[in-house]
Amino acid sequence: MLDKTSPLFAQTHHYVSIFPARVLRHDPDIGLSTLLFAGGELRVPLVDAVVGTAIEVEIDARDVSIALSRPMDVSILNRLPGAIVELDFLPPPFTRARLSLGGAHVDALITHESVERLALVEGLSAWAMIKTVAVSGRTLDPDEAPLPRQWPTSDRTSRARR
Repeated sequence: MLDKTSPLFAQTHHYVSIFPARVLRHDPDIGLSTLLFAGGELRVPLVDAVVGTAIEVEIDARDVSIALSRPMDVSILNRLPGAIVELDFLPPPFTRARLSLGGAHVDALITHESVERLALVEGLSAWAMIKTVAVSGRTLDPDEAPLPRQWPTSDRTSRARR
């Protein structure tokens, strides 16, 4: 067994994506909350914050996997479409892949072998599968987090039909 001082022990890297999000709703019956961030929505364990609160979320790159087609039959709740915008080849075996999810970037720590096997290149469309999202506990100024899209009211809809 290798110990952590062995030169053969894989060096670990710590990359964390941090960004603002807004609490959209709580589903206490199933113990989950939905957060809105610039890249879409995230389902997370129940957050102790009022709906509408702006909070800071953190995603560890070790908790992000990449798929080239829409992941369907997986237990991971957070599956978001995006594109690879950067590949940073670290000392073997790791590569940091940065994905753009629209208005936000998230890093994934994957192996060089995965980059090669999936033929990953910058600009390639891919899906980020996010296993764990941490809520820092830090609330933010409400203007820092995205607002949900407002649905038209029946008044506006009626005017549009005229």
